[in-house]
Amino acid sequence: MTTEVHEFNWPDRVVIGTVGDPGSRTFYLQARAGSSLTSIALEKQQAAVVAEMIDEILDQVSTVAGNPFSVPTHTPVELVDNEPLEDVVEAFRVGSMNLGWDATVAQVVLEAFSFDEERPDDGSDAVMQVRMPVGTARAFAMRTHEVVAAGRPVCSSCGYPIDPDGHTCQGPELS
Repeated sequence: MTTEVHEFNWPDRVVIGTVGDPGSRTFYLQARAGSSLTSIALEKQQAAVVAEMIDEILDQVSTVAGNPFSVPTHTPVELVDNEPLEDVVEAFRVGSMNLGWDATVAQVVLEAFSFDEERPDDGSDAVMQVRMPVGTARAFAMRTHEVVAAGRPVCSSCGYPIDPDGHTCQGPELS
């Protein structure tokens, strides 16, 4: 089996964004380097976990004596990206993801592997690898947290999302 590889070592842009209305949004991880642009679909929870884990990696690395990798504690203003996704053409849907740290170049490494419903046990036939410098990774995580939080409002009684066309309250959550 041939694996299709989408590799971005120093991307010009890497973001998570959505297409659609809250409640029926599709989440995409999009990376661009020059004229090469790849968009992959992922679940909202995958996006949330990736952002959390990137923040954890950066927070941990920043505690190394003297912060030799110059990890910012906050998102550098010049790296904030609030622009919409570019032309979205889904390359694949994410099945699993890996995150790592490459100390030789001070980059967070994100790998996303495709999921094929027809061959779930046959391995991945596509992979996207994005290597993000620390400032870019911090900005990526911040934007991702914001995109995930921008969904439907949550009912104060039951904690479930409120759809634009109404909500059937499940009652107060019991602990």
